Amino acid sequence: MSGEQDSAVGEHDSPTPTKVAKEAKRKPSSPKEVAAKKAAAKPESRLAMVRRARRINRELAEVYPYAHPELDFQSPFQLLVATVLSAQTTDLRVNQTTPALFARYPTPEDMAAAVPEEMEELVRPTGFFRAKTKSLIGLSTALRDDFGGEVPGRLEDLVKLPGVGRKTAFVVLGNAYGVPGITVDTHFMRLARRWKWTTQEDPVKIEAEIAAIFPKSEWTMLSHRVIFHGRRICHARKPACGACPITHLCPSYGEGETDPEKAKKLLKYEMGGYPGQRLNPPPDYPGKPAPPLGAS
Repeated sequence: MSGEQDSAVGEHDSPTPTKVAKEAKRKPSSPKEVAAKKAAAKPESRLAMVRRARRINRELAEVYPYAHPELDFQSPFQLLVATVLSAQTTDLRVNQTTPALFARYPTPEDMAAAVPEEMEELVRPTGFFRAKTKSLIGLSTALRDDFGGEVPGRLEDLVKLPGVGRKTAFVVLGNAYGVPGITVDTHFMRLARRWKWTTQEDPVKIEAEIAAIFPKSEWTMLSHRVIFHGRRICHARKPACGACPITHLCPSYGEGETDPEKAKKLLKYEMGGYPGQRLNPPPDYPGKPAPPLGAS
């Protein structure tokens, strides 16, 4: 879903009990020892990689049983609009922006008839507001004229809409229509390469390689789990390796902070005791809702 910049208040000041137990049980070796083991290890076979990848998915399901799309929405149209807005910003900022936007333009017909300058002011907080406004008015016009005001449930139709690529389409298909899809955002790409699931850089090629590893039924939830982990623990600049529950399965352990106490300070959102990105999170979300736009 959104870009690299993320911010989020959890009721827990520390990781979940399940996660703490896993950390204690699987405390990794020192970075030097890990590096030595890697150097001495034989190249991983395709079969071994697939087994390790699927085990990572299973263990992430235990760590994040509440994984979900972090955009607030009540309809396929709202999710489509929010996902387009999420480019190059955080889901939090989108969630703080969309209440006023949807109050002003509740339907594709309303948004298609919007005055661009007026919509630009509403979406300005998400950045690139002129381009996003153009895409939103364009896709709303297409929905009105070509799809009877309804968001289509097919990939080939969605990607024809202005501002909608495969990533956005799979977010909508997976979370509004229950159609399995892999959402290859920046977090997913980073972790897929760190875990040696792929060496590709192109999102479409990454999608194809990951799709060959996991059953189709797992694609949508796999995406949520990986993105959750990337936002909360396996960060781009400084991964919290010492607080990660799957270090025993990670070939890149040691790239980040390995000291457990220092690593815990790097945790974000509910894992670090902070708010999530949604103003209206699901009932089973363990953290606190994010504040609305302008709140202290």
